[in-house]
Amino acid sequence: MLVIQVLLFMLSEQERKILLDLARSSIKGDLPDLEIIEQTVSENLKKPKGVFVTLTENGELRGCIGNIVPVEPLYKAVISCARDAAYRDWRFPPVREYEIDLLKIEISVLSDLTPLEYSTVEDLLGKLDESLGVVIEKEAHRATFLPQVWEELPKKEDFLSHLCVKAGLSPDEWKSGKLKISVYTVEKFSEE
Repeated sequence: MLVIQVLLFMLSEQERKILLDLARSSIKGDLPDLEIIEQTVSENLKKPKGVFVTLTENGELRGCIGNIVPVEPLYKAVISCARDAAYRDWRFPPVREYEIDLLKIEISVLSDLTPLEYSTVEDLLGKLDESLGVVIEKEAHRATFLPQVWEELPKKEDFLSHLCVKAGLSPDEWKSGKLKISVYTVEKFSEE
């Protein structure tokens, strides 16, 4: 039986709003001084957490950048990931000024990664479900899909094949039994 560590804390509505405001201010380039932010945010937002910031425009992906593992306090990670999603996601041209107000921001705060032990393809497929984000690794190749990707790729085989391609591997590499796989859950929230 697979036991996944879920997030040990939940963000309050006020903390979620602060993070969304910081993300938007980061994209607009009108953030207050980081020292001021540090003094005003809750201790919860100062905890290092893995996080992804996803930008959509008219329902279409416009940028998504994040850190699978914690590298800095949550509020700082949101600031840098929002800016990078808008201006440094290699899949898209940088966001233009007129687009900023058209963007919808979604933030996904990640639980710690849990290694997924599996013995066969069937065992692997049986341990995956739509509540989990998945990380695959093989040598220098690494990629993740957030749990939200299950909405676009609900079939487990397709999900894993696309994830392998994202990592620069053959679409069938997940069948080899040679991938290191980890899973996680997310607390996601967005501007509505």
